[in-house]
Amino acid sequence: MTLVSAVSIFLFYRVLNRKTLPIFDPSDVNPEMVDSTIQYKSRFHTIADFSFTNQNGKTITQKDYEGKIYVADFFFTTCGSICPKMTSNLAEVQKAILHNPKVLLLSHTVTPEIDSVPVLKAYAERNGVVDSKWNLVTGDKKAIYTMARKSYLAVKLGKPDELYDMVHTENFVLVDTKRRVRGFYDGTNPDDIKRLIADINWLSEQKD
Repeated sequence: MTLVSAVSIFLFYRVLNRKTLPIFDPSDVNPEMVDSTIQYKSRFHTIADFSFTNQNGKTITQKDYEGKIYVADFFFTTCGSICPKMTSNLAEVQKAILHNPKVLLLSHTVTPEIDSVPVLKAYAERNGVVDSKWNLVTGDKKAIYTMARKSYLAVKLGKPDELYDMVHTENFVLVDTKRRVRGFYDGTNPDDIKRLIADINWLSEQKD
C-alpha cells in the first residue's frame, strides 16, 4: 500500500508540474497589437496562407512550413537599433534547432522596397543563415504588414493612414505544427531566448 501511495503521489505531482504552452487567439493579446477586424476573435486563430520570396529568390509559402514548428519575426537589413541583436539571437536559436528537422525560422523584411533578394542574400551570409533552416523573405509590403497585424499579432497598430508605415517590433512569435500562435518572446532579451528554445524543445516532443 505504501508503494502504491508513493507512486500515486509521484504521478499526481508530475501531472501538476507538467509543462504546457497556451494557444493564443486575438482576444488573448493586448488589443493594441491586434487588427480591429479580428480583435475579439477568441477561438481557432491560425496563421494565414502566404507567399513571399526568400534570400535565394525562391518562392516560400505556407506549404514550406506545413507540419513544422517555426519562429517568425519582422526586421529590416538597414536597422541599426534592435535588429542586429535580434538577428544575433535568432542565430543562437538556429544553432539550437539546427539538427531538429521539425523546426524552421522565418524572418520578414518590413522594407521590401530596400531589401531585395541580393540584399537579403548578403545579409544572410553575414549572419550565418543556414538556408535549409532559415528563410529571410521579401515581397508585397501590404501582404507583409497584413501578416504582422492579422496573423502573428506582433505589432502595435498605428493610425489608419499609417497602416503600412514602419513595423518595428522586438517580438519573436512561436508557431506550432497546426499554425497556431504558442508564444511571444523579446528577441533582444537573452532570458527570453532561453525560454524560446525550451518551448521549442517542448513542442518538438509533443505528439500533435
